[in-house]
Amino acid sequence: MNPNPYVKDRTFVVTGAGGGIGQKIVRILLEQSALVVATDLNLESLKNLQNDLRKYSHNLIIAKHDVTDYNSWREVLSVATSQSISIYGLINSAGYLKPVYISDAKPEDIVNHLDINAKGVMYGSSLFAKYLKKRENGHIINIASLAGVSPIPGIGLYSASKFAVRGFTLALAEELRSFNVKVSCVCPDAVDTGMLDLQLDYKEAAITFSGGPPLSPYYVASEVVDLIGKDTLEILLPGWRGILAKMNNFVPDVGKFLINPFQDRGLKAQEKIKKKKTIK
Repeated sequence: MNPNPYVKDRTFVVTGAGGGIGQKIVRILLEQSALVVATDLNLESLKNLQNDLRKYSHNLIIAKHDVTDYNSWREVLSVATSQSISIYGLINSAGYLKPVYISDAKPEDIVNHLDINAKGVMYGSSLFAKYLKKRENGHIINIASLAGVSPIPGIGLYSASKFAVRGFTLALAEELRSFNVKVSCVCPDAVDTGMLDLQLDYKEAAITFSGGPPLSPYYVASEVVDLIGKDTLEILLPGWRGILAKMNNFVPDVGKFLINPFQDRGLKAQEKIKKKKTIK
């Protein structure tokens, strides 16, 4: 990908950096000469990332971070500001997903989805919004999901949490527009990460697999980095699935005619992917 001129020599905080999309975002930012504060609850995964990217050690800071704890967010901001004259961007990539039918959900399932996916984004975005608003410059990017555009049965809790992220992000964008602070939402389809692997054995998650081959974490990460500095409210990945999601969002009754064929397609895809992974 071509370097983004808004990245070089600027400082970014990336959550969920221990794996998946977040890890790839960190790598691309460092390759484009950014200073990165990479955070995750799993400190061991951050240390592994630090080791893998040791040639960028002068530009990489790692920090253990619980996105559900506001004080932990304040500590991250303190670490970032102590290492840089100014922070340009926050990229919220941390996430949680457990396939479960809503009627079978336990209280902790509801709490985990809302705390990590929604509350974590709201805590971080509100704190960094205050900081960036004063500086009148910067960009907040929140990773949502196509499940936050069109509801997905079987992962309804995840879907609801990502609807919250999307609505919150779009509202925040309007609040910060006059302060020259950009806010964007990235809504990808299924991505080939550990989170997707956890869904392979759940028929509840079949529709997640109905869109063809999963997107690569690098592809999504490159789209996120390319978005930095642009006044774009949201991007849907891939575009054709985004159109379907928007249609279902605009006219929910459309979904009644799509659920069964998409579920059948997803179940077949699940089996196909499991066989491939078994062969490997």
